[in-house]
Amino acid sequence: MKILITINDAPYGSEKAYNALRMVNQLNKEHESAEVRIFLLADAVNCAIPDQGTPNGFYNIERMMKLAISKGSKVKLCGTCADARGLKNLPLIPGAEISTMSELTNWVIDSDKVLVF
Repeated sequence: MKILITINDAPYGSEKAYNALRMVNQLNKEHESAEVRIFLLADAVNCAIPDQGTPNGFYNIERMMKLAISKGSKVKLCGTCADARGLKNLPLIPGAEISTMSELTNWVIDSDKVLVF
């Protein structure tokens, strides 16, 4: 099964990215045969920025994203969204890459399930 999860909100401020990545990591843990893909849109492109510092005991989106990637999830960022936020030429978490709306639409068509956060 192919599962696409799109995230639209910033990594901190709301818990949408946190809950989406909780879902991703649980899917990767319990359903290893599933192909889980993540597409970051709007302020969610900030989820792929390295060196996120969070208070002790607070969730860290970078660590959650790295876990997802290490378990085989693919992570793509909307290039237009990244460019609008000045991120297009910045380093990203290893395994995350800038992408296009065309690739997102192809992932949507190719997925068995699409979840939006």
